[in-house]
Amino acid sequence: MKLFMLVFIILGILLSFSQLQILSFSNNVISVHLKAMYLLCIILMAFDPTEGQTAKLVINASRSSGMQIPDTFMGVFFEEINHAGAGGLWAELVNNRGFEAEGEKVPSSLHPWEVIGDKPAIVVSIDQTSVFQRNRNALRMEVHCDHSSSCLPDGVGISNPGFWGMNIEKGKKYKVVFYVRSTEGIDLKVSFVGTNGGKLASSEISGVGVNASTWRRVERVLEATETNHYSSLQITATGKGTVWLDQVSAMPLDTYKGHGFRMDLFQMVAELKPRVFRFPGGCYVEGNVLKNAFQWKQTVGPWENRRGHYGDIWDYWTDDGFGFFEGLQLAEDLNALPIWVFNNGISHSEQVNVSAISPFVQDALDGIEFAIGSPTSRWGSIRASMGHPQPFNLKYLAVGNEDCQNNLIPIYQGNYPVFYEAIKRVYPDIQIITNCDASKQPLTHPADLYDYHHYSLTANDMFHKAEDFDHASRTGPKAFVSEYALIKEDAGNGTLLAAVAEAGFLIGLEKNSDVVSMVNYAPLFVNTNDRKWTPDAIVFDSHQVYGIPSYWLIKLFKESSGATFLNSTLQTDSPTLAASAISWKSSVDGTSILRIKVANLDKKAVIIEISIEGLESSVSFSKLTKTVLTSSNPMDENSFSEPNKVVPKESLIQNAGKIINVHIDPVSVTSFDFNM
Repeated sequence: MKLFMLVFIILGILLSFSQLQILSFSNNVISVHLKAMYLLCIILMAFDPTEGQTAKLVINASRSSGMQIPDTFMGVFFEEINHAGAGGLWAELVNNRGFEAEGEKVPSSLHPWEVIGDKPAIVVSIDQTSVFQRNRNALRMEVHCDHSSSCLPDGVGISNPGFWGMNIEKGKKYKVVFYVRSTEGIDLKVSFVGTNGGKLASSEISGVGVNASTWRRVERVLEATETNHYSSLQITATGKGTVWLDQVSAMPLDTYKGHGFRMDLFQMVAELKPRVFRFPGGCYVEGNVLKNAFQWKQTVGPWENRRGHYGDIWDYWTDDGFGFFEGLQLAEDLNALPIWVFNNGISHSEQVNVSAISPFVQDALDGIEFAIGSPTSRWGSIRASMGHPQPFNLKYLAVGNEDCQNNLIPIYQGNYPVFYEAIKRVYPDIQIITNCDASKQPLTHPADLYDYHHYSLTANDMFHKAEDFDHASRTGPKAFVSEYALIKEDAGNGTLLAAVAEAGFLIGLEKNSDVVSMVNYAPLFVNTNDRKWTPDAIVFDSHQVYGIPSYWLIKLFKESSGATFLNSTLQTDSPTLAASAISWKSSVDGTSILRIKVANLDKKAVIIEISIEGLESSVSFSKLTKTVLTSSNPMDENSFSEPNKVVPKESLIQNAGKIINVHIDPVSVTSFDFNM
């Protein structure tokens, strides 16, 4: 269209000169053609789908204008879904380290371990002779060959592929731990092996302890000499005898602060600067049946004593390496307030009524004691034994997940008050979140906040959904938008269109931040090998990671937490244009920054006049940075091959004043940062 504009201008000048007889055409046909082309340009411009809209945004930036957005506004939500933790953020490389795996979609308690060698050279089975009382399974490996008989050159044994391959990188170190006993002396080799069969690192283990028949803990640090992103861990033997193995672990040494979090995935979350961290679910907290719900007491203490459990909602086994303690630790590492979601006696197929709810109430109280109790208390002492004597900063609890709906409403509203009263009696300062939505009608029970979930099926619905809060009560509990996203066709696996639609939603939530305290996108992570839900903000495999456009959108809103929301008026005829303005002081140098965000869901560009009022005459802008999130196609997505296809792009605008005219691209989110 810019070419048409240029041709239009040139033709207009030529025709004007002709009319003024500054330039004459001897051939009338040429003049007629010029007029026809001029008319054609006008017609093309009139029907061009990407041009023609105008709007005006007036911002009151005076000190008395606006309202404070809650410090807790932007957060993240972690759920064990899509192998977000096991095989993801939790850096454990071994899948099913205790040979305890079970569940409908789990082939056997040995899965995914594989046997190296064939019968009769080796016979592998599972028995219940483990040294760990809560994890009775151990692997029994009968070796019937040696160097002089039918053993393979490197021996026979077992191999673990991890979670679709272990990322082993040259020069990096990995701690391998396992427990072993044997009828004979110990003669084993532990190795990382690449997809081509080459050894990346290995260590020989022999003569562990005087009495090999007693369980012993073996620890080795292996340094890789080569890189292979899809490796496996092998434990092999070359001598006859029976060997038992249990609790086999392999962890990279470069996890965040040694806390077990995969560094690149942790960094992706940290860059969002979340103020709250909701965990561990989600439907994962509920389970399809109660026995498969997340049970926090089974996930604390030494990792060897954690049995693990089958997450029947998302159909995979987890060793519970990422447990209750790790969730609290991750929140602390992110400098975010943890929000613990616990089961309230309701699963997807089973419910416990109020007459039998007391064990669940006590379980919640014990969980609070674990998080914030004295290091000498029963549960606080376990936290202290795990290396954290100081209490975690637990201030928020959510009673259940999505349980105040349909036929569950009477059960939930019967159980909830029992939890509320019991918790407030002991911990009056804890903020309690109900599952019942109060955006349209008042609650029938006390609460500090209420949960609000929304997954839109169309971009237009998502863009306008925050209007739910335009008419919400300004008194009573505030909203926690703990799950939101655009899904289905418009969203794909994470499209630009979805991000722009969600920008309209977030701008609407900013405007209603007097009644909306916290906001979380969902889900946060997906291992691309197990996409149970899509889209997800952060996509990864064994060694690489990227953010979808919605991830980059969240980064544009991270400074909203604790900022001042400025009053503004948007004058436009477009129902798919939204804008907001906030201001804050930089934590780096104390500079005052005014940020304007404009979301344009339309396929037409917009010329918008931005007028900033209320500033003192002496105030000027030292720098104006324009950041644009857009692409050539609204359905564009990022990928491993093109991780930066749809990412924000920055540019500087020179000589910015208090009134500027700016171009807003079709289907885009544009941010303007004014440094004052």
